[in-house]
Amino acid sequence: MPPDTFVFKGKTQMRVMVMIKATPESEAGQMPSTELLTAMGQYNEQLVKAGIMQGGDGLKPSSAGARVRFSGKDRTVIDGPFAETKELIAGYWLWQVQSMDEAIEWVKRCPNPMLSDSEIEIRPFFEPADFGEAFTPELQDEENRLRKQIDGQMR
Repeated sequence: MPPDTFVFKGKTQMRVMVMIKATPESEAGQMPSTELLTAMGQYNEQLVKAGIMQGGDGLKPSSAGARVRFSGKDRTVIDGPFAETKELIAGYWLWQVQSMDEAIEWVKRCPNPMLSDSEIEIRPFFEPADFGEAFTPELQDEENRLRKQIDGQMR
């Protein structure tokens, strides 16, 4: 089993973040049409019914955001907007799939999320096994405790 997978209900699974890349239009605050919102809602419904979608949202333009740069002990706040549109994210999903191939097939079914050409990136999450011996049983216990606490807050 690849290290970025795990077994859930008897099936090998992997968690991925699916990121919709920002465009000049999304960075300018251009909102999607009713038709696109409807199509995306239908697509999200398919993802939920398939048991894949765990979460997701659209993000406001980087002009509404900030970055914190770390240099040793120093922290510097940089207010948006940020110049490199191709490096920005306009939205995301959290999915649980059986493989990267399955995630790619689902992304191919997605309506174009932007008014012009767009790009969607898929990246797997690290799973505990990926960290090897550095992720000690004590650290695993702490991680599990925090996840349970988060789950309780989400309900």
